[in-house]
Amino acid sequence: MADEGVLAGTRAVVVGGSSGIGLATARLLARDGCRVTIAGRDEARLTGAVVGLEVEGLEVFPVQCDTLVDADVQAAVAAASEGDRLDIAVTVPGGGTPMNVLDYDPAQFSAEVDKNVFPVYSLLKHACGAMADGGSFVAVSSTAAVFSTRGLASYRAGKAAVDALVDVAADELGERGIRVNSVRPGLTRTGSTGGIFANQALFSRFLEQQAIKRGGEAGDIGAAIRFLAGPESSWITGQHLTVDGGHTLRAMPDMRPAARG
Repeated sequence: MADEGVLAGTRAVVVGGSSGIGLATARLLARDGCRVTIAGRDEARLTGAVVGLEVEGLEVFPVQCDTLVDADVQAAVAAASEGDRLDIAVTVPGGGTPMNVLDYDPAQFSAEVDKNVFPVYSLLKHACGAMADGGSFVAVSSTAAVFSTRGLASYRAGKAAVDALVDVAADELGERGIRVNSVRPGLTRTGSTGGIFANQALFSRFLEQQAIKRGGEAGDIGAAIRFLAGPESSWITGQHLTVDGGHTLRAMPDMRPAARG
């Protein structure tokens, strides 16, 4: 188990930490000596993450948590802070359904926006409340927050709201020594994006609009989160770090499904 490093003596919670970007983040935090609690809904996936990191000589602590249930998020923070304090909080989950903007059922649209925003606010409320001596909060946003994403209106609306929330929280919580930032991933290989990577025509459309001609990996985003979580970024707050291979230098490809007959 890693017990030395720049983050030795700190405690973190990573919501969505059992796979993908969250797991990559938990790995980097633990390597630097942080006591990391990973939270997620799927018990089997949490167990697999714990076992996998043990093989690497790293220890993390699992807790089940539905990010859309405030009481679950509060309990995850309590477990991570051990009733004492928390230093780092990271939230990853979000998502949306590809759909033409006029085809959403209003309730579906609202639910998908909330799916992206509510987990961030819930963790912000409880985690920052446990940061008695300051700390770092990092939300995973998206490049979708900053440019048009045809076919992903609910997702863009949700991620833009995440970044707006980060701005206000950073402004208010700075006086308590708490830094609040987001990371905006470009197209990154995770369980939810596997279909895009497997669709060569669609993947090629992404790369055509990108300066560095490869997809992102979870570790690329995890490294950015680790930077914003640690002391290396101690004078950075209210910022949105884009990690996208230069994709936002150009534009998002058209994600709209075929029009209904």
